[in-house]
Parts: sequence; C-alpha cells; structure tokens
Amino acid sequence: MAVHALREDAAFELQPEYASIAEKYARFDRFLKTLWKDVYPEYTSGLHDYITASVWKRVKETYPMPEGAKVLDIGCGQGVALKHFAADKLDAIGIAIGEDVEICREKGFNAVEMDLSFLEFPDQSFDLVWCRHVLEHSIFPLFSLSETFRVLKPDGVLYMEVPAPDTASRHQNNPNHYSVLGKSMWLQLIKRAGYSRVTVSDVSFSVPAGPDTYWSFIIKKDG
Repeated sequence: MAVHALREDAAFELQPEYASIAEKYARFDRFLKTLWKDVYPEYTSGLHDYITASVWKRVKETYPMPEGAKVLDIGCGQGVALKHFAADKLDAIGIAIGEDVEICREKGFNAVEMDLSFLEFPDQSFDLVWCRHVLEHSIFPLFSLSETFRVLKPDGVLYMEVPAPDTASRHQNNPNHYSVLGKSMWLQLIKRAGYSRVTVSDVSFSVPAGPDTYWSFIIKKDG
C-alpha cells in the first residue's frame, strides 16, 4: 500500500469562523430541532405499568418521600408514573415533547412541554427526579445527567432506568435512541455528573422476540 506525503502546498477549505458563541449554539440548536421528528407518543402498556409500579415501590422503600415532596418526571409519557405520585400526594410536574403533554393535562396532571436536557427550573428545586426510559433519548447524556444533578436538592433522589443494548428488543436500533450504552459507561457518567451513592438492579423479562433487560439505578445526591 502506497503512503503519500502531504504536500506542503495542499489547500484545505476550512469552515468559516463564527462571530460568537451564540452563533455556534444556534447551529447546534438547529440540529437538535431536526431530531424532534423522531419523537413518538409514549402509549401506556401493561408491561410498563407493572414495571413502573414495582420500581416506584422500591424507590419509596429505599428513600421514603414525605407528602408534598417536589417531583420532576422527565419524559412523563402519558402519565404512567404521575398517577403514582398523585396517589402518594406528591407535588409532581411532568415534562415531555408532543401530544403526550396534552394527554397528561387531560388526565389532570401538571405537565409542560420541555426538552429533557434543558430543564427550565431553578437549581435545587426537586426532592425526586424521575428519569425512566429517558436518557437513551439524549444525544449528550452526561449533560442531561448534570441537569438532573443541578435541579435536585441536597439529599435528593434520582431514579434512572435505561434499556440494555443488544437484547432481543435491539433498543439501539430505535431511531429515537441515541445513547443505548453499557452499564459500566452509565455508572461512569453518573459519577462524572456529581453523584456518588448508587444502587443498581437489573429488570429482566421476556418479550415475543426473546429476553430483554432494563438497568435500574436509584441514586442519592449528597447533602
């Protein structure tokens, strides 16, 4: 195989300089907006109802939530977890993109349209951030995790659940999934976001295509 030296007079066409940081991020924002076409409604299902009820019970047993605790449900879908928070008299707000927001409102839940990574809440606003099957939809999950850390109060709790890669369901092939990562990588990102106390469990079950697994993380923010 021939290896050719780079000619000193070779010309490269460079990208034009940007006038400001704002212009750089405007380009990034335009890219993010193109991904909104991949968003789809999160219809309720018996499987996700069952798993949500089970893991919520486990979160409450690990870190009990007092009545009136502030909860943020990121990617709330059509209210699969919001109904549990309401039943336990927690002060919850859900965020999503698209028609799920209006469906939640019709059910009587507090919900607003908001990007999962750009949380429009002040620092240390919530006692619990619920983040079930959300972070695989982030193109920059470390930033998204850092936002959960920012809005959690000291001693607050993050519940995070993500699909494992390379199962029978082939979650990495979903066009709206950008970060179907290995468990050790998720643990690294959780640590880099600022968290240190993490409990990990596997949620394993079968679907028509075969065995599937979700990874479940109960995470405590240091006080």
